[in-house]
Amino acid sequence: MALLNSLYSGISGIRSHQTMLDVIGNNVANANTIGFKSSRITFADTFNQLVKAGTNPTDSAGGTNSFQVGLGVKTSTIDRNWAQGTFDQTGRITDLALQGPGLFVLKSNGQNVYSRAGAFVFDQDGKLVNSQNGAIVQGKVASSDGIIPPGNNLEDIQIDTTMKLPAVATSYMKWGGNLDSDSTVTRSEDVEMKGNIQFSDSDGDGLADATKTVDVYNKYGEAYELTLTFTETAAGSGQYNVSWSMPDVDGGTNQQTGTIGVPIEFNDGSHPTAPFELTDASKTALQFNITQNQPDYLNFDIDASALTHNTNEADSVSFLADEGREATKVSGTMTVYDSLGNEHEITVEFTKSEENNEWFWKTTVPGESTADGETINKYGAITFNSDGSLDETNYATLLDIDFTPRGGGDPVTINVDLGKDFDGLTQLNGSSVVSGITQDGAPPASLTNLNIDEYGNIEGVFSNGKSKTLAQIMVASFKNRSGLVSIGDSMYTPRANSGEPLFGAPGEETSTTIQSGALEQSNVDLSDEFTKMIIAQRGFQANSRVVTTSDNILQEITNLVR
Repeated sequence: MALLNSLYSGISGIRSHQTMLDVIGNNVANANTIGFKSSRITFADTFNQLVKAGTNPTDSAGGTNSFQVGLGVKTSTIDRNWAQGTFDQTGRITDLALQGPGLFVLKSNGQNVYSRAGAFVFDQDGKLVNSQNGAIVQGKVASSDGIIPPGNNLEDIQIDTTMKLPAVATSYMKWGGNLDSDSTVTRSEDVEMKGNIQFSDSDGDGLADATKTVDVYNKYGEAYELTLTFTETAAGSGQYNVSWSMPDVDGGTNQQTGTIGVPIEFNDGSHPTAPFELTDASKTALQFNITQNQPDYLNFDIDASALTHNTNEADSVSFLADEGREATKVSGTMTVYDSLGNEHEITVEFTKSEENNEWFWKTTVPGESTADGETINKYGAITFNSDGSLDETNYATLLDIDFTPRGGGDPVTINVDLGKDFDGLTQLNGSSVVSGITQDGAPPASLTNLNIDEYGNIEGVFSNGKSKTLAQIMVASFKNRSGLVSIGDSMYTPRANSGEPLFGAPGEETSTTIQSGALEQSNVDLSDEFTKMIIAQRGFQANSRVVTTSDNILQEITNLVR
């Protein structure tokens, strides 16, 4: 009987080590299977035969231990090793790897299955599926506004790869930059005319005349061509009426005109102290002011008292505004969109006021953008605090831009934001520069690319540069992952001891994150597996020797009867 025990113990050892080799062989075979988790086997002894029972100690003798003979070995457990695998960077957006304990949720033949293998592709219907068996990745699809619905109700991840975004009309634009605190006043303040003037009968009416022009600027930096005209009062009189005129800004036909009220004349060459110069009364008359009210706001002094008239010298009149300096004007242009996606160029200009810390602003919508073809200008003023930050009082409403666009789009109303404190427009010492920072409109666009972030959000990138959340991949976690049962294709299903799946979004909710463009590799350690293979081989050989030896002894016993 004892020999039979050893025989069956050897056989149980052979069987157990064969199972061990099976486990090792499966691990080695899946050394390059994405998302594969290796297994390990543990052994336990079977029942033990009691040969002799132990005894208690007595006053005259000590106790004895029980005698037992083991009856072999059995497989105790086959456990799955859920240790994190390394990542292989593939560059494919839909190749996904999990960092953490979660598993992908897929639907196969109407049933949820779970996997760590993230080699996914989009099929012809736009569904994100397992590239091997077509199991559909589960998650939540965003609303038309790009909002992921709350809760954990799962559905197929399906993306319409031909989707388009409608145009979005601009309703908000933000500007930033700096206006140099040391800037000169924009509006023309002084106009000087000097030098020798000559007259001619330019219009053939028998009266000598001369015409001189110069550009002057209103407070918004708009140029007006100022014309001074000298016309002889009577032929040969030597006296001249002086008038001025200015067309509307940009050369409009509406003339603004005036005269100095009295004729002027020059001394002749015999004057003892001021030959060829203006008479004293004429000098006084040629120092005058021109003022025009809002919205032009022109207010400048003209001084032509230094003019001379010497017929023996060439005309050398110099006519300058503000000693020839350029008007301070800082502008920027931003593209905005109407409800049809048509582009419109909006210009915002800033010009320096004569008041400290004050600037005038002007917004312009060109005529080619408006339904009636008329350019729309809007004017106002902003002030800055003594530290260079913007005084926000009422400026935002004042800068609102309203126009009806060409092409039939809805009327456009845009709120212009110049920022607050030092986030936006400032007035500090330094170069003046103004630019549009952002606006919320967009032309119509089609889907061009997809991105998947660490939280499983699938972001659509469109041809206009905008992005929109389209869906979110969900993951499942289990109280006991080792209770899951493999069903092939690197997929698992829950069983009694795994617990129910807990669905959640990647991130803090599940402590699992997703890496796009990578695949999790098998966590099989070949060096460890080969070591265990040697151990299994030796265990198999040793148990085979036990069986062989037991057989030999049985043969000898059989020979005793001869």
